[in-house]
Amino acid sequence: MEDSGGDEYGIDLPFFLVTCVPMVFCTTDLKTMTETLILFYLIPGKNFQVPQKIGNVTKQPLKSIWGLTRIVTCAFCLFVCLLSMSHNSLGQDNAEMYETRPLSPPSLSLSRKPKDKELMELEPDSISEGALNVGKDAKEEKQWKEMKVHVDDLPGILARLSKIKLTALVVSTTSAGFALAPGPFDWPCFLLTSLGTGLASCAANSINQFFEVPFDSNMNRTKNRPLVRGQISPLLAVAFATCCAVPGIALLTWGVNPLTGALGVFNIFLYTCCYTPLKRISIANTWVGAVVGAIPPVMGWTAATGSLDAGALLLGGILYSWQFPHFNALSWGLREDYSRGGYCMMSVTHPGLCRRVALRHCLALIALSTAAPMLDVTTWTFPVISLPINLYISYLGFRFYADADRRSSRKLFFCSLWHLPLLLLLLLTCKRRPAGPADPADPGQLPS
Repeated sequence: MEDSGGDEYGIDLPFFLVTCVPMVFCTTDLKTMTETLILFYLIPGKNFQVPQKIGNVTKQPLKSIWGLTRIVTCAFCLFVCLLSMSHNSLGQDNAEMYETRPLSPPSLSLSRKPKDKELMELEPDSISEGALNVGKDAKEEKQWKEMKVHVDDLPGILARLSKIKLTALVVSTTSAGFALAPGPFDWPCFLLTSLGTGLASCAANSINQFFEVPFDSNMNRTKNRPLVRGQISPLLAVAFATCCAVPGIALLTWGVNPLTGALGVFNIFLYTCCYTPLKRISIANTWVGAVVGAIPPVMGWTAATGSLDAGALLLGGILYSWQFPHFNALSWGLREDYSRGGYCMMSVTHPGLCRRVALRHCLALIALSTAAPMLDVTTWTFPVISLPINLYISYLGFRFYADADRRSSRKLFFCSLWHLPLLLLLLLTCKRRPAGPADPADPGQLPS
């Protein structure tokens, strides 16, 4: 029977309608339309032959590669459409996007209630359509001020929106989990896992910033974020998050395995719908956030093995415990900022608990490192050579517990920055290698 959904040239009517038709209504840029159409027709069709599996994990035939490429292309095209709408609505010659922000007249501050005398000084005819005139010198003053954002600056804005440094850390811990898993290293599966995890992290971070705009504006640490400064519209931020989340989860689910995809969905939900609102309600947000940070290495392990083993939980436990001295030390120096922003943090509401929890989890890193060879993740060399750095961070954790100030918190925080990558490197160095093939001859039988 002839397949009506597509042919060997990749012509797929539903996919064409979803991706290319919106381009006609959203842009008049012939170059953009042509590039998108070329990209569409270069995607292989349903009859494209793909390998039966990727690596040693995926057991079902991966004809879903066809679907994955279309999902990624669809997300890209929709994002281009939104960009084109913002671009064309304001003129293509300047290649700029505009944001608007209220501008109050110099003699009438909107931050306080105006006095009756000030209101009487304003002439009735000074308020015109779209403008507020104050005196003769301010007749042309508008109530709304245009803010220009060059399209060339958009990659940097999106990088800050997605917290690119934090995303890089997430991808690196995922890669460590993949490399520590037993079995041969599969490069195609590794690349799909890294890409999918990175996209999921970008989506979660973008949604987090979208929700926290009113609170970030009150903190010195976050007041320069793109959404707070009006460098990007909330609609475009949500569209960017969607265009990252959909292909990211699709890659993890169909390109790697469903378990890894489910962990990715759960982590996005936990970060955006649980951790983010909980930051203004309870100090339990720190423990929830630690779970979010512990899941990426588990995803790397499940991507390589297809199962949730004790080794995966051990890696998650190491990342879970490491985050408490790292974040508690960081938040100690930002107590005024968090209090001003309305966040419920241990360092603000429970300073004693903040110090105790940091020390406990510094000591927990020693116990978890000792458990690694017991679970056949590493050799016994690992707990020995990792003991000095674990003892050092525990010493700094004790100093932070005994006398918490800006100096001790900074030392503990900066120690945590190099402690984690060094600990992961030692884990990889001491990874337990799989045993070689057994000798078919009976070892108890002497050769004749």
